[in-house]
Amino acid sequence: MIDPCQQVPGHLRALAPYQPGKPISELQRELGLTSIIKLASNENPLGPSPMALQAISESLPALALYPDGNGHDLKQALCAHFPVTPQQIILGNGSNDVLELVARTFLGPGTSAVYAQHAFAVYPLVTQAVGAQGIEVPAKAFGHDLDAMIAALRPDTRVLFLANPNNPTGTFLPGATLQAALQRIPSQVLVVLDEAYTEYLQPQQRYSSVDWLKSHSNLLISRTFSKAYGLAGLRVGFGMAHAEVIDLLDRVRQPFNVNALALEAAQAALQDHAFLERSCALNRAGLMQLEEGFKRLSLSYIPSVGNFISVRVGDASGVYQALLAQGVIVRPVKAYQMPEYLRVSVGTEAQNRLLLQALDRALHPAS
Repeated sequence: MIDPCQQVPGHLRALAPYQPGKPISELQRELGLTSIIKLASNENPLGPSPMALQAISESLPALALYPDGNGHDLKQALCAHFPVTPQQIILGNGSNDVLELVARTFLGPGTSAVYAQHAFAVYPLVTQAVGAQGIEVPAKAFGHDLDAMIAALRPDTRVLFLANPNNPTGTFLPGATLQAALQRIPSQVLVVLDEAYTEYLQPQQRYSSVDWLKSHSNLLISRTFSKAYGLAGLRVGFGMAHAEVIDLLDRVRQPFNVNALALEAAQAALQDHAFLERSCALNRAGLMQLEEGFKRLSLSYIPSVGNFISVRVGDASGVYQALLAQGVIVRPVKAYQMPEYLRVSVGTEAQNRLLLQALDRALHPAS
């Protein structure tokens, strides 16, 4: 008898699954804790947009019906928000889905993709999953070295992944720097600009990458409703690109890949400007609170513009376990070649304070 598992291609057998942040329910089962704070997955500590919750409530009676497979209403809302047409938008089951669609469409055996060291783990995962070769370019001060990444492009390179801000390091490339780099990238390379955390940028840091679509047909911008909009549990993201690029992605997209509640909630969240402002203000204050706390604990950290910050604690595995024992979940980033660091999501003022207190106890256990 032929073992079907043995027939699976080697690049899939060698693939290590993505490891998400530890869920609260799992820690409750393991340690029997009742008071737990999760600062591991860059979720919005304010929860979902109130307007999104209202939209979900109103949509519940229609759950027996399939969602709009084209996401017409959400695309129209996005077109009112960004200078694009519906033909330039693809919706995804989270922005991860968009990244996977890119890999399935533009990559395969005999091709390569370029991404940075310490960049989002999904880039190498989707690249390897389709049998393409990943080219990891060493980071520069924990961020993207654009010159080195462009130099690493090969004749068989079809995709260049750029995360701005970058996860898990929180580093940032100014818009002018990115725009200048786009001019140097060959037109046959699709540049995927992953802007999952762009809403958290300070006003002076913001730039309009969507405007670049008019002059760069090889650019795709990936966004998500999981972070600042507080809809991580519904999994809804989107990509914006040249209409021809979107048309190709749509050919491999699963029908009904975004569920009905996600479509309604995202459309409502996009209009909730007050909630977005509250989320960003809370995040700015939280980053300052965590930075000041790390300084008091004599810990170095990577300055971040996202809704998370990576802090160097030395024995990250040991400190992580000590925090878990206190009911605090953060994210080890050993898989990102940062074995001495923990990534901490920004929480509420109270959650950040509890994290810093627990971190102090973990680093200085009573003798």
